[in-house]
Amino acid sequence: MTEGRDDRSLGELFADLAHETSTLVRQELRQAGTEIGQRASGVGKDVAQLAVGAVVAHAAFLALVAAIIIGLADLGLPWWLAALVVALLLSIAGYAVIGRARTAIKQADILPHHTIDNLKEDREWAKEQIS
Repeated sequence: MTEGRDDRSLGELFADLAHETSTLVRQELRQAGTEIGQRASGVGKDVAQLAVGAVVAHAAFLALVAAIIIGLADLGLPWWLAALVVALLLSIAGYAVIGRARTAIKQADILPHHTIDNLKEDREWAKEQIS
């Protein structure tokens, strides 16, 4: 069985290669956008949960602060000292919560690894087509 001969000129072959390569790159970029969007959506949900939790915690802290300050003042501490003690304790707790949330957000991986790998493969394919 004989293989069919391609009668296209070298210019036509390079034009076809350029067209196919640009189509492939566009497809990979669309895939990258989709992949990044999916990962960013997951991080966005985490950030939204963090914000809702912070609002609820803030309301609870306000009630807790008032109750603890009143309780400490009833035990004999001056009002200003009771407020200062409570403020310091709540600041420490708030700092710890913010630190954990920041760590979780920093560890979120939103790079399109699959698309990056595909682009590397595409580059190798294009090199093979040229040589």
